[in-house]
Amino acid sequence: MVEVADPFKNVEVRREEYLRTRAAQDGQFMGPHLIRMTKGALPEYIKLTPYQDFCWRLMGGWASAKSNDNQALDDALLKAHMKIRAEEYMAYVMTSTILAAVIGIAIGIGVGIVLMGFMGVAIIVRIMIAALAIILLPMMAYFLLMGSPASKAKGRARDIDKRLAAAMSFISAMASADVNIDVIFKELSRQKVYGEIAAEAAWITRDTELLGSDILTAIKTAARRSPSAKFQDFLQGVITTSTSGGQLKPYFLLKAEEYQKENKLALKSQMETLGMLAESFVTVVVAFPLFLVLIMAIMAIVGGGDSSFMLTMLYVIVLMMIPVSQFGFIFVIWNMSKESAM
Repeated sequence: MVEVADPFKNVEVRREEYLRTRAAQDGQFMGPHLIRMTKGALPEYIKLTPYQDFCWRLMGGWASAKSNDNQALDDALLKAHMKIRAEEYMAYVMTSTILAAVIGIAIGIGVGIVLMGFMGVAIIVRIMIAALAIILLPMMAYFLLMGSPASKAKGRARDIDKRLAAAMSFISAMASADVNIDVIFKELSRQKVYGEIAAEAAWITRDTELLGSDILTAIKTAARRSPSAKFQDFLQGVITTSTSGGQLKPYFLLKAEEYQKENKLALKSQMETLGMLAESFVTVVVAFPLFLVLIMAIMAIVGGGDSSFMLTMLYVIVLMMIPVSQFGFIFVIWNMSKESAM
């Protein structure tokens, strides 16, 4: 009887940076290979904080019953990359709202009723202050927490939009070297200079290399969960170009040129806005308070009115109005400069 040689006995496995194994030997078990992913891209068990775990134990039943109405919240949490389920976050929000209501009741009774009573404030005013504390604090807690995922998603969208032009230059340069699309996104995920775009690319790489999805399915999923409309349009264009038989290299070059032009127009518009703010600063913060102080000082000297009232108003203008307006302009300009920084 002729012995048939095993054709797979001496097969060598090519080593790559994301695949580490050894050549098969007789009787040796070949275990699963290792895939190296960027930090934050690996699926992991949701680890709640002790307070969030307490909220889930307290309000988890109610939140689970309302889970069918949380699709918008679920989408916002996914787009914000907040690793918590919608029902768990809803339990966290409701428990925090109840806690804020208890604190509001304590503040309303302690300050509005007791403290104001010792100061001789009218009962109507005390009741209004107490009611304001009781109602306002839980409302602020609820709306701030419920709006937090959408706010973080919008922040990620702004970061993606402002870095998209530079990222497209990177993608088009790699496409010009005939690099495959999956390798392009994998290399893009390693470039932390691109911020949230690198995080989106890391999730695409995770879907392809770890979850077993093909690249077009991974890109389609990424387009649905991306918070940026421009990045969604880019990914959908990649899918349309690939499925219609087109070439991705001209598409990437065209998109890179388009986003560069949009970036130049946005910078020009921002420079005009900064110029308008500078003129408004000179008028509102410098000239107007100066004339107001001079007019009120002359009225206090010449007029026969209450000089103490005029002096109080001067203190308010100098110590409150001028510093607050200056810090307001400084914050607006700093925020605009921060958003435009690459």
